[in-house]
Amino acid sequence: MIKYALFARLGAKPGKEDDVAKFLEAGLAMAREEKTTPIWFALRLSPSTFGVFDAFEDEAGRQAHLSGPIAQALMAKAPELFATAPSIEPIEVLGLKNTGPTA
Repeated sequence: MIKYALFARLGAKPGKEDDVAKFLEAGLAMAREEKTTPIWFALRLSPSTFGVFDAFEDEAGRQAHLSGPIAQALMAKAPELFATAPSIEPIEVLGLKNTGPTA
């Protein structure tokens, strides 16, 4: 059962909004390779604010994601793309419904 999650809030530097969107879209390929990350969303919250929500079956999966290639790429690009350091919060999933097709 999915109980563990992360939410990252990302504020793009002025003029870098399209670069952030492309970076996050490219992250989907990496997320598909992570066997312990069954749920991953890249989000646009406003014209310059983005987010990533991902969820895991256990704490080990969450920790593997935090030390994996997506997190490494995010931190490597942070100075170039983001106005402030990404805010990454561990969260608990209280309920989940997933009946739609996966992309």
